[in-house]
Amino acid sequence: MAKRDYYEILGVAKGADAKEIKKAYRKVAMKYHPDKNPGDKAAEDKFKEAAEAYEILSDEQKRARYDRYGHAGVDPQAGFGGRGGGMNMDDIFANFSDIFGDSGSPFESFFGGGTRSRSRQRGQKGANLRIKVKLTMEEIAEGVTKKIKVKKQTTCDTCQGSGAKDSNSVSTCGTCKGSGYVRQVKSTFLGQMQTTTVCPTCNGGGQQITSKCTTCKGSGSNLGDETLEIEIPAGVEEGMQLSMRGKGNAGKNGGPKGDLLIAIEEAQHEHFTRDGQNVMYDLFLNFADAALGTSVEVPTLGKKVKISIPPGTQAGKIFRLRGKGIPSVQGYGEKGDQLINVNIWTPKKLSPEGKALLEKMRGLPNFTPKAGKDQKGFFARMKDYF
Repeated sequence: MAKRDYYEILGVAKGADAKEIKKAYRKVAMKYHPDKNPGDKAAEDKFKEAAEAYEILSDEQKRARYDRYGHAGVDPQAGFGGRGGGMNMDDIFANFSDIFGDSGSPFESFFGGGTRSRSRQRGQKGANLRIKVKLTMEEIAEGVTKKIKVKKQTTCDTCQGSGAKDSNSVSTCGTCKGSGYVRQVKSTFLGQMQTTTVCPTCNGGGQQITSKCTTCKGSGSNLGDETLEIEIPAGVEEGMQLSMRGKGNAGKNGGPKGDLLIAIEEAQHEHFTRDGQNVMYDLFLNFADAALGTSVEVPTLGKKVKISIPPGTQAGKIFRLRGKGIPSVQGYGEKGDQLINVNIWTPKKLSPEGKALLEKMRGLPNFTPKAGKDQKGFFARMKDYF
């Protein structure tokens, strides 16, 4: 089933600013919140759909990719940064606490506690890890899997990330009595209002470490190396950022791992320059080949191909090899073309024999340049092509 447009989900225009998007998301989220619609699967799906839309549109980089490439630009299966349907309720409430509050329920102060039971998230989420990956144009054209060794915080093998010396070194938090949250009742002009916040003592874990792990000193992680396989889809561009969820630094005290953010760089190619999905190649011919015609081999992003040069080929003539460019990053199977720009090579030094031949040809009538509709400039030829 095709995904709905993110702007349509939140009911905002494409030019909406961050404030409008946040306001629209809050309105939709409140309408379909699980505490307000207990047991309603359709409402829960719409709640998750709105969270997915807000995650993309509230982030400038993700929103720019979405505006340019559509859902494919933020598809996690293609290696991009959105999490999409993979977000669960805990992800939503943790990531958008500015919308829902720390407890995840905007209705708690009115109903005396959320009606939906949610698991607590222990510890602190690990920091995101950022790396750069340089790709050749051939790798970009085909897509590639890279094995990369990264230095990062990894889960402690001794305590398995808990930060505790052993299972007996953990006790129930005395502040929140194991709930992970503390409630406060405040008197206002409307009467008494109850608010719920994450316990400051255990950070929402509901437990306290009485004896720390001797290996990681209670942090739950150690600095180490990890070799990762990164699948990069065909058609990516310089400056594009991909992400791998949960491949960043380990969390503290059993918290979830951060994400791995991958910035794409393009290596300069020996023969080609890139223009979107098209690749550009400069072909140099001597005057005789251009005048008499010939056949030449030219490189492509695959194997070499032979092309025919008709007699009378002018400098600046552009030949096109269909489908020899770079595929669309959206994965629709569309490939760009290879454009071959003809240059006439003029020798800087001549032998006496060569000079004599050219002097003889100089005076011939058909060697006099004639401007006309067949002799277009470079920009006019490019305009005709596109």
